[in-house]
Amino acid sequence: MRVLTYIVSIAAIAALCFAGWFFYPQYQLHKLKAEAAEGEKMHKETQTSYIDYFRKSPKKELSHLALGDSVIKGYGSEENKDLVTDFSLSLEKEVNKPVVYQNKGINGITSSQLKDLIQSGIYNQDIISADIVTINVGGNDILKLARKQNFADALNSFDTLQKGFSINIQDISDYIKELNPNATVVFLELYNPLPPDSPYYSIGNKLLPRWNVAIYQTAEKLNSALVVETTQVMNSKHVQNLSDDGIHPSDQGYAAISDLMLHQFKHRSFPA
Repeated sequence: MRVLTYIVSIAAIAALCFAGWFFYPQYQLHKLKAEAAEGEKMHKETQTSYIDYFRKSPKKELSHLALGDSVIKGYGSEENKDLVTDFSLSLEKEVNKPVVYQNKGINGITSSQLKDLIQSGIYNQDIISADIVTINVGGNDILKLARKQNFADALNSFDTLQKGFSINIQDISDYIKELNPNATVVFLELYNPLPPDSPYYSIGNKLLPRWNVAIYQTAEKLNSALVVETTQVMNSKHVQNLSDDGIHPSDQGYAAISDLMLHQFKHRSFPA
């Protein structure tokens, strides 16, 4: 009887640990987003928004540098329909001054590859002169996991990949901050492109918060940073925002992310 009680106790503890592993990151992410939303709600006309800050900047033109993967590159989009172009031109209209943008997105790049590229110094001058640095990376890290045939092996690999991503995104952020502490860094959340009928849809929604929590925690350590809530517009309720490949944004999707970026620039207070 004692053996049975012991086994049941161990099973219960294991179940609780597993539930915590799954659901605590969702709680963390919800809390971080709630704090950001509260900051937006508390934003007053007397406070300076990001748009106000850049509009009133003495600079005659702004520089926008975009680094990351195929979402930054604009994979599958029509000419001038990519995220970086769309947002830069929209920002230009809002601040009434030219926004010079550089799209350095690379299809298929992982967070470790982007970190190595940035730390090689190839983008040093671009970072130093940038007013805004937009970053989207991590999706290809996850694709490596998704390609594993054995689900148990995939879960076992998840912690290692996620911890590696957290280190990479922090190292990227630290490097940019060291070169240009005045730059506003804009991170994009990672989103779940899977349809609800996919056997991995639910598990994806539970795992992705761990990655997005790392992004929010990295942003909190910067003087000026925003995390664009990409998951608001890239989800199963907005299938029109996904391209035919089922992974990348469609032209509508890129425009939706751009609109969301601009909204946050208008409604979030620039740090004093």
